[in-house]
Amino acid sequence: MDEILNQLGGLALDAVPTMVLFLLLVVAYGLLVRRPLDRVLAERRARTTGAMEQARGAISAAEARTADCEDRLRRARAKILAEREGKLKQWSAQHDQALADARAATAQKVKAAKGEIEQSVAIAQLQIDGVCAELSEQIVRAVMPAGTRPEAAQ
Repeated sequence: MDEILNQLGGLALDAVPTMVLFLLLVVAYGLLVRRPLDRVLAERRARTTGAMEQARGAISAAEARTADCEDRLRRARAKILAEREGKLKQWSAQHDQALADARAATAQKVKAAKGEIEQSVAIAQLQIDGVCAELSEQIVRAVMPAGTRPEAAQ
């Protein structure tokens, strides 16, 4: 049994440098690989999170700008429609005024023409009356004997 213990003690003693090298390797791994790797991963995580937040901010800014552009577009369309309606009303009023002026001018012309026709009728009536009187006298002269007066026959 002593021999086994001696062998185990020798093995343990021979394993001490291996254990020291292993512990040194673990410490070196921690200092040279693990800590820089953790720093890089943390920085990467921070950058990724920052980039995502920056992207969210850009998206919200784009949405705000889109809403602003849509609002300005709506206002511009409303302004154009209002101007169009104003022009249509103005054109309609001008058209109505032109029609009213044309009706008034036509009514005045009709009135003047009626006056001229009435005047012509009056002149024609006078001419007819004059011609009738003349024709009556001629008929009376033709029918009555030559020595009688037309006033006496009545």
